[in-house]
Amino acid sequence: MGRVLVTGATGKTGRRLLTLLDQRSVPVIAASRKPPNGGIRFDWTDRTTWDAALDGVSAIYLVAPMGAGDAVCLMTEFIEMAIDRGVARFVLLSASSLDAGGPAMGQVHQWLQTSGVEWAVLRPSWFMENFSEGPHCATIRDERAIYSATAHGRVPFISAHDIAAAAATVLTAPVPPHADYVLTGPELLSYDEVAQRISAVIGETITHHSLTFDELVARHIANGLSEPYAQTLAFMDLIIADGAEDRITDGLAQLVDEPPVTFLQFVSHNASVWNRP
Repeated sequence: MGRVLVTGATGKTGRRLLTLLDQRSVPVIAASRKPPNGGIRFDWTDRTTWDAALDGVSAIYLVAPMGAGDAVCLMTEFIEMAIDRGVARFVLLSASSLDAGGPAMGQVHQWLQTSGVEWAVLRPSWFMENFSEGPHCATIRDERAIYSATAHGRVPFISAHDIAAAAATVLTAPVPPHADYVLTGPELLSYDEVAQRISAVIGETITHHSLTFDELVARHIANGLSEPYAQTLAFMDLIIADGAEDRITDGLAQLVDEPPVTFLQFVSHNASVWNRP
């Protein structure tokens, strides 16, 4: 096969995917606004970076631009350019809550499955790494606290490594998948239970603070997010509270032979990131 273009190459799944493809001796291009060594600069909002990223590419891992209001239009325009350049396969990172034809990546999902190209869509639940690399890491480390509007809703948190392993499979499969996969971790946990699991490993009490929608929006805005994006994130917490993520699927097992990372394994491996300075 030709080279695989990994967009979002410095992100949670992208950088892990680069490692896995390298282990399989698959040639890759690491694409990001701030690319790693050997990578290429790629910016969804800067079309002058698109053409060079497609040289010799046969498959693309698509990670949406964060916070771009016209993300769907940008991505479909880029995919059309890639098709014209001979790219055959596209693997989209979406979300478990987004069906084909739904909002945001649901629109790109729908476009791919009706386009005639080789495609797969990965729809993971919430990342375990949100607690070690994402928005909750600093509050766990500095305040011994987690803030959410999820109430008692449960989530099958999944490791970014497992998502990357699924991506490596569908990018390199000899037969195009032409399917979407809802990917979950092996157990359902509320945010209260997440706090308890982390507390048990690091030996200090982590408290989950259950906020209202408006309180969480205000908190996000205070941390520098735009109001529309803050509302979107807070609304996703309300969906969890309503039980939308309360299920475990076999999507990961269809693509990856190894057992999934458990939340205890994740916490034990990352315990040092929550050490206070």
